[in-house]
Amino acid sequence: MENATIMFHFNLTMYVNIGSYRYPAFVLCFLLFAFIVCANLVIILVISREKTLHEPMYIFITFLSVNALYGSTGFFPRFLMDLLSDSHLISRPACFTQVYIIYTYASYEMTILAIMAYDRYVAVCDPLHYHSKVTPKKVRMLAGFAWICPAFCDALCLGLVIRLPLCGNSILKVYCAVWNIAKLSCVSTFINNIAGLLVTTITVILPLIYVLYTYLRIMLVCRKSSSEFKSKVFQTCLPHTISFVTYSFSGFCDIALSRFNVENLNPFFAVILSLEFVMIPPLLNPLLYGLKLPEIRRHIFRTFLNLKTLP
Repeated sequence: MENATIMFHFNLTMYVNIGSYRYPAFVLCFLLFAFIVCANLVIILVISREKTLHEPMYIFITFLSVNALYGSTGFFPRFLMDLLSDSHLISRPACFTQVYIIYTYASYEMTILAIMAYDRYVAVCDPLHYHSKVTPKKVRMLAGFAWICPAFCDALCLGLVIRLPLCGNSILKVYCAVWNIAKLSCVSTFINNIAGLLVTTITVILPLIYVLYTYLRIMLVCRKSSSEFKSKVFQTCLPHTISFVTYSFSGFCDIALSRFNVENLNPFFAVILSLEFVMIPPLLNPLLYGLKLPEIRRHIFRTFLNLKTLP
């Protein structure tokens, strides 16, 4: 263990010097953040206020919006500050806090999509027993799994990273990430790699396999069903499918970016790939569910119409 020191700050080195363009970039990203917050708050408020929407499918959509607010508020404020700053140093506590928020956000997204897939699977493949299988107790159990399991697993990974002695402080990313910090270690990260693989299996790979399995079963049921039934299934499952595919692709890009040599990529392209999974899902989900699902769309329009009629 040579030249190991306690790093009080980390330097985020992926930021590209864009000169005076930093101000338009700041305004654009700030407006994006504001839209994400407002759009997801609208989804949460509409579903919480309308008793007719107090059903498992809409409750899980609320979870997605809550997670979008959680992840966005953990990422955007610091990111906006860095856009205007010439120095991109971040303190050790702030860095590890950001790691935990972003990684739990990412894990929550996948586990929530998995329990949503279970809900759609039962609704399509076993509709007569839907209310006996997807009970309030079952919803609470699924919610507990979706929120508690990733929080514990990611805390374990973070604890293993915090204990590592480091031989550098440069993180080639626009935000703090476990793998990038672990690469600075002066000692073997074998235990970290095993723990990371285990956590990834629990919070990403198993939910991913389960979602694929449920949609395979749904497609098999639809093959033997009427066109009207297929249309109804398509309408309710399409937003979830797009959310799942979009998040899986953006998550894969971020993982690939962490594992490969970023210096060989165009810096602007690397930054875009790095930002996909913290920007696109929180932006896309409220648009998908708010505009595609007729029940939510109707109540959103009704809410805005009521606001316009107020004196």
